[in-house]
Amino acid sequence: MRRRRAALGLLLIGLLALTIALTAGHASHGQDHRSAFSTSGVARAGTAGPRKADTGHWRLGSQAGSGESSEVRRLVALGKPIYCAGSRGNEVALTFDDGPGPYTRLMLAKLRKHGVHATFFVVGRNIPLVPAATRQERALGAVGDHTFTHPLLTALAPGEVEAEIVRTQQALASSSGGQVFLFRPPYGGRNASIDAIARAHGLLDVLWTVDSADSLGANYAGIERNVIGGLRPGAIVLMHENHGQTVRAMPSIFAALQRKRLRAVSVPQLLSDDPPSLSRVQAGGAGCGSKAGSSVGGG
Repeated sequence: MRRRRAALGLLLIGLLALTIALTAGHASHGQDHRSAFSTSGVARAGTAGPRKADTGHWRLGSQAGSGESSEVRRLVALGKPIYCAGSRGNEVALTFDDGPGPYTRLMLAKLRKHGVHATFFVVGRNIPLVPAATRQERALGAVGDHTFTHPLLTALAPGEVEAEIVRTQQALASSSGGQVFLFRPPYGGRNASIDAIARAHGLLDVLWTVDSADSLGANYAGIERNVIGGLRPGAIVLMHENHGQTVRAMPSIFAALQRKRLRAVSVPQLLSDDPPSLSRVQAGGAGCGSKAGSSVGGG
């Protein structure tokens, strides 16, 4: 009888120990599972944050570089020409008109080598001259409509103005592979009617703060002097990609940007990062310290 009771006691003790072990194991497994889930959640949150940041950086590098931000849409809705951005940042916009042309590939190579972004205002009839150039230009910043045949728009009837603008907007969108929402009238020639046509087609009229005078025949030293003298936060610089003297001036301009601790970005990025105030937009070129206007010299 005593042996039977002893054996029964040992059996009960064993069952109790087994129950405790199983309970502890289940609790541990549950805790491990919760820990793994929490760690996975942290990992997902950790990767989600950088992924969003990377995506944002990608947009900044390419499409807030060349995409239509809410700030740009706000400026389009105003229907007024833009001569500069704000003056609170450290960015400027280098712009090149009249391409593509014989110096386009060389200009693009220099910009890529120095990691400099720019904006290219393209003449529609020139697009076939340098195949794939407008896609490469978009990749380096942004592209804009500079009419199809580069006429002085103020000398044309409204229907002719619209045809010049729309034909290029469509051709450039097709050749560059993206939306076109920037516009620059040749020679800076514009009026309220032209502004309204541009706005009706979702285009922002972009003029300039600084004229390099390359289209007026300035040599490379003069281009350097004109551009470097006007480099300040928010400035939009007018140059032309089809002048060899402009290409020659670029290294000194790149060096000046570094010296002044300024960063060259696309026009859309400049206007998104540091948009001009309403009063500055309404003041036109005078609000930016610009001498640009309706002149046969620039654009």
